[in-house]
Amino acid sequence: MRRREVISTIGATFGLPAVALAQQAVKTFRIGITTIQPRTAPIYAAFDQRLRELGYVEGVNLIVDFLNPEDQTEGIAGAINELVRRKVDVIVAPYESALKSALTATESVPIVMIAIDYDPLARGYIAGLSRPGRNVTGLSLQQIELAKKRLQILTDALPSVRTATMFWDSFSKDQWDATNSSAGAHGLRLAGAELREQPYNYESAWTQAPPDHRAALIVAISPTFYRDRQRLVDFTIQRKIPSVYALREWVEAGGLLSYGVNFPATFRRVADYVDRIAKGAKPAELPIEQPTKFELVVNLKTAKAIGFPIPTEIIARADEVIE
Repeated sequence: MRRREVISTIGATFGLPAVALAQQAVKTFRIGITTIQPRTAPIYAAFDQRLRELGYVEGVNLIVDFLNPEDQTEGIAGAINELVRRKVDVIVAPYESALKSALTATESVPIVMIAIDYDPLARGYIAGLSRPGRNVTGLSLQQIELAKKRLQILTDALPSVRTATMFWDSFSKDQWDATNSSAGAHGLRLAGAELREQPYNYESAWTQAPPDHRAALIVAISPTFYRDRQRLVDFTIQRKIPSVYALREWVEAGGLLSYGVNFPATFRRVADYVDRIAKGAKPAELPIEQPTKFELVVNLKTAKAIGFPIPTEIIARADEVIE
């Protein structure tokens, strides 16, 4: 008997069409994500697109449990526990709080981290970059070094600026410490404005900064600042404040300058890690990736609107110019 006839016979025996039997044979891979960002954020759109390119289709061979708590501490921890309860095949941990909770909740479910604002090796989450150990792998974005580099970008792009304020929060304290300690070497006097209570009041934080430090604004990268990027940009444009950010998404929203990794491209790499784990790779043996390409993005439309022309040498250095 031919194979097709066998399948048809089995389907008829159990009252099921052959197509239904074939669909049941497809293995479904389950991804768990907990984040305060919406599913429509550019980073998750890039993640979803890459998964589709790799052959994953939600509802066919993929389930994505996308949990979206507002609270970045207890809410994230509770969501991680829920993902483990749902028996996901891999956990994507975009924050340190998510990674910490996941490592506490499970020793067996693979974890793909995105270490955005912390050093996973220095904090003991991994044994090494080449062989991270345990059940975790992923990417580390070296924000401390990048935070210092943004000072150079600021002074080169705005040579008349000698004072600035930096917005930071509990997630970005390391960036604040590194930036503050390096400001003097760039001839810059820096004041810090810590944002604490949600929702962040950016207007209040700015007015509480010393008046002589309001010539420019540096914004650290944190989950809340990223989610609030349009609010932050609107605030700086209304106030005509030249501002420097960590990621291009702020500049695309109307910010002046950014220097850092291409964040959507980073999340495409996260999808690649997920795919390798789905195909049997062990996270403990997958090296931690550290991006080596960084981009400078300039918004000339905003420069004109707030009255801060950008030097031609910065425009020439920029990887992208928005006009």
